Amino acid sequence: MTAGRPTTDAQTSARMSRQRRVGTKPETELRKELHRRGCRFFVDRAPVRGLRRRADLVFPRRKVAVYVDGCFWHCCPEHATYPKNNAQWWADKLAGNVARDRDTDARLADAGWLVVRVWEHEPAAAAADRVQAALSGR
Repeated sequence: MTAGRPTTDAQTSARMSRQRRVGTKPETELRKELHRRGCRFFVDRAPVRGLRRRADLVFPRRKVAVYVDGCFWHCCPEHATYPKNNAQWWADKLAGNVARDRDTDARLADAGWLVVRVWEHEPAAAAADRVQAALSGR
């Protein structure tokens, strides 16, 4: 990645500062659906001690970590968009996010965890089905 953050106008800076990291609409919909189905989990927790990467939902007894990935931030194959302003900086930033995701998946797998990645555009019921299938397989 490039060394410094690019300069942005005040309007863009204000908009980006309002981006939520926890409790996004897709995440809360998935949590509600899983809770309705009787699943209990931890929210926004590091699955493995010492790994500074927090999962959106963690099922520690089953060793399942669920990440709800935003289409923009994690380069969804269907909905990814790339900003025109500061294009190279954003390309490096988004590629770094994807590389970190793959590294997280590998580290958790090495520690015996199963990672479920859900895209923000997936319906909550379908995502909950995938999570439950992962849980029942453990």
